[in-house]
Amino acid sequence: MGLRRRLADLWQPWQPGHALLAIPVALIVAVTVIDLLAPPHIHLGPLLVAAPAITASFAGPWLTGLVGALAVAAQTIIAILRDRDELFSANHQVQIAALALIGLFLVFFCRQRERHARKLDRVQSVSEATQRVVLRPLPHRLGPLRIASLYLAAEDEAQIGGDLYAATRTGTGVRLMIGDVRGKGLPSINDASVLMGAFREAAHRCATLFELADALETSICRHLAEYAHHAEAPDELHEHFVTALILDIPDENSMAQMINCGHPPPLLLRKDHVTTLHARHPDSPLGLCDLPRAGFTVDPFTFEDDDTLLLYTDGVIEGRAPDGSFYPLDERVARWTGSGPEALLHHIRDNLLTHVGGHLGDDAAMVAIQCSPKLQPGQQLRKAIHINGIPHHAHSA
Repeated sequence: MGLRRRLADLWQPWQPGHALLAIPVALIVAVTVIDLLAPPHIHLGPLLVAAPAITASFAGPWLTGLVGALAVAAQTIIAILRDRDELFSANHQVQIAALALIGLFLVFFCRQRERHARKLDRVQSVSEATQRVVLRPLPHRLGPLRIASLYLAAEDEAQIGGDLYAATRTGTGVRLMIGDVRGKGLPSINDASVLMGAFREAAHRCATLFELADALETSICRHLAEYAHHAEAPDELHEHFVTALILDIPDENSMAQMINCGHPPPLLLRKDHVTTLHARHPDSPLGLCDLPRAGFTVDPFTFEDDDTLLLYTDGVIEGRAPDGSFYPLDERVARWTGSGPEALLHHIRDNLLTHVGGHLGDDAAMVAIQCSPKLQPGQQLRKAIHINGIPHHAHSA
């Protein structure tokens, strides 16, 4: 079965990349013809090694081995036609053996490259699965809010890091959180997972935003204490903390609340204006468990119909251009105040990547929230039915 599958790979449907195979084949033919027509003291046979080397740059081990075999056959034909008596001379034996050996090395290289590519694909699949479990996509609509989210990983192979966001619908409104775990790698993902799990549970249980922030602090401190107990270096506990922004947006009125625990302040887009919502007394990040905390400061702000709130992590505003300048988020956002949540994040993403030259220095997460008309589609339909005098039970039937 393995040989049959490999042979099938050789004769798979034609692809545009297969046209590149004409280059090494043409090189073999050209070197062979020129070497046979050249004077006896000129030998171009060693140039045949370029054919499998070129093939290895775009093809797999089987095509590379096939071109390598053609190159060895061409070298043998050159030896036979130029001088039959020298077919087994030391010179031709060394050339043929060296060409065959280099071809084998190239086949081995291609095979290792394919193994590495398959391993990378598996890692990316696991990363994507982890992202779906830990960093769940936010719903496009929660109550009266339209929501869009975006995660940009600094590493090409990564899909998730220490940046996090979560949102949930409560009985009176919507609660959201965005945060950034200090550090990278699996520990930061673990911390992010713990915090988001605590948020999803406590957001429904806690009556006030203050109680919610306190519950998150308790959860992350308990988690970090367990981590320090099992870690080889307990002092690392002091190096773990989470900046977080927690919001409560009610359904019935336009007075929303936020608690800022050392996180970059959100931007409020209202008509053609952009306002930075600075906290009156910013709280320290979550997880600084050894430091005394007097409490949390709840900051109210108005969030009216058609307003848009932009939440982001420091990976956005700390994106550096080649000249060292930071990304001016508030200045650039002013260009797109009339955009919806999805379009707004699309504009920021493209503009940010252009600013940094295509590569971010740190993970970046963004959430755009737009306050749409308070009536939901179902409510609007029921209101229209009521206005037209059609009983609701008739529509249900």
